[in-house]
Amino acid sequence: MSVAETTGKPAGAAPRRGIDLHVLGPLVALAVLVVIGILLNPNFLSYANITNVLARSAFIGIIAVGMTFVITAGGLDLSVGSMAAFIAGLMILVMNAALPFTGVSVLTILIGVATALVAGLVAGAINGLLVTKAGIEAFIVTLGTMGIYRSLVTWLADGGTLSLDFDLRGLYRPVYYDGILGVAWPIIVFAVVALLAEIAMRHTAFGRHCAAIGSNEQVARYSAVHVDRARTATYVLLGLLVGVATIMYVPRLGSASSSTGVLWELEAIAAVIIGGTMLKGGFGRVWGTVVGVLILSLIGNILNLTDLVSPYLNGAIQGVIIILAVVLQRTKRAAR
Repeated sequence: MSVAETTGKPAGAAPRRGIDLHVLGPLVALAVLVVIGILLNPNFLSYANITNVLARSAFIGIIAVGMTFVITAGGLDLSVGSMAAFIAGLMILVMNAALPFTGVSVLTILIGVATALVAGLVAGAINGLLVTKAGIEAFIVTLGTMGIYRSLVTWLADGGTLSLDFDLRGLYRPVYYDGILGVAWPIIVFAVVALLAEIAMRHTAFGRHCAAIGSNEQVARYSAVHVDRARTATYVLLGLLVGVATIMYVPRLGSASSSTGVLWELEAIAAVIIGGTMLKGGFGRVWGTVVGVLILSLIGNILNLTDLVSPYLNGAIQGVIIILAVVLQRTKRAAR
């Protein structure tokens, strides 16, 4: 595929000089939030607060990384929050059922981990195949599966809460609360996932195919890109990462209910858009998504540490940020 086809610019056009605010904008916003946090609360930069912010943002971050590939390829997934709740509930049920046979052991936890990964892969594949093979709009597919997964976890919990066995919960807790050199495992996993995803997006055929499909699907087909296969793979990858995020989330509370993962899809999409990935596809930036996750996490943290605005308005603020980010993207496109 030629440069002109993928970027929309003539192959011989000279690159623009100067500062690209579209690139630096998220970094500037992150720096401003850090300064605001320091000014409003002296404990903002404490080790305990920073570790807590990073660990709690890791779940959304891992999911948002997968969402970056889906959106870059011109797709969308509204079901990730409900999917995480369903996987968490299924994981807890399987581990509790295995307990009489395997006991309170690492094997029981590994069975739960395998369950989460397989469930994530299957859920992602279902979304992807419905979009590519059935030809249904991604918005409709994932809106439908969002309701299905949320109803399933509510049914599994009989309208209440699914709780992991107390002793098994004690064995599983270190997966969230422990780490290496003071860095919690969720943070480490998020960092590894983001690094591998950035390499995949920038230096592999899969990443280039995602951008090509999102930019112009017909041109991608003419360029011998297996569009359906690549697009399905983005949903499978996202489902797998939802499973990984759930594995790190379950030991935090040891339970799952119909309220688990509420608004996670909003936070993941917001992080992707804030980070510079085009909502209509064609361009994705994994490191920008990581910055977007940190921005959203710091906003929530600052609201909790101060009384300037109620923390209950966090969802409203995220919604406003998504709208503003999309408006800025359209303004930039119109200016070109």
